[in-house]
Amino acid sequence: MTNQFNFLIATAITLFLVFITVTIHYEVLRLISEIIPKLKMQPRVRILVVIYGAFFAHTIEVWVFACAYYLLSTHLAMGAFHGLKTTDFFDFVYFSVVVYTSVGFGDILPQGHLRLIAGVEGLAGLLMIGWSASFTYLMMEKLWLDHRKPPKK
Repeated sequence: MTNQFNFLIATAITLFLVFITVTIHYEVLRLISEIIPKLKMQPRVRILVVIYGAFFAHTIEVWVFACAYYLLSTHLAMGAFHGLKTTDFFDFVYFSVVVYTSVGFGDILPQGHLRLIAGVEGLAGLLMIGWSASFTYLMMEKLWLDHRKPPKK
C-alpha cells in the first residue's frame, strides 16, 4: 500500500512539474513576443533576444526539475540515483539537462519513483524544445523581412 501511495505522490509531483514547465515556457515566450516589437534595435539583435529568451526558459525548467530530484531523493526518499555519485546539487542539474534534452548518457540512473519523473521530463523537454523551435521560426519569419527594409531616417 505504501508503494502505491508513493507512486500516486510521484505522479502528482510529476504533473505539477509539467504544469510549472509549460507555464514558465508560455510566460517567457509570451513576454518575448510582447517585447520584440517594442525593441528599437537591429533585427539581428531582436532575433538574438528570441534565442537567448528561449534558452533562458529551458534553463529555468531544467533547474526546476533538478530541484525536484534533489528534494525527492535527499529529503523525501522517493527514490535514489545510482551510477556516478550524486553528492552535489549540480549533479542533479547535470542529470536534469541530460534527461530534458533526451541525450541520455546513462552515467546517472534514477531508481524508484524518480524514474517516472525522469521519463516525463524527457517528454516535456522534447515538447518545450519543439515549441521553442516553432516559436523561433515564426519570429524569424517576421524579423527576417526587417533585414530588407531600409533604415528609417
